[in-house]
Amino acid sequence: MEMSRFKVLAETGIMSRPATRLVMAAQNYASDVTLTYNGKTVNLKSIMGVMSLGIPQDSYVEIQANGEDEQEAMAGIVDYLKSEGVVEQVALDAN
Repeated sequence: MEMSRFKVLAETGIMSRPATRLVMAAQNYASDVTLTYNGKTVNLKSIMGVMSLGIPQDSYVEIQANGEDEQEAMAGIVDYLKSEGVVEQVALDAN
């Protein structure tokens, strides 16, 4: 299992375009990938699940990958998020 915690930097949060592109990035991997925000966890490969979270700017989220390509999945998703300026990675115990 791979897990990372992020602070959302994008002015629009993780909504519409960032959410869609994040889901598309997650769909490239066989591993189960989840997104947790405010105590609720959804499948990161589901646009409806991600959009249902309503993740605003300056919030904290966790992404977890579990499966045969979990390291590659986490690395690819982190690369996408950072390259788009959507998030910054933080320590797992950060608020």
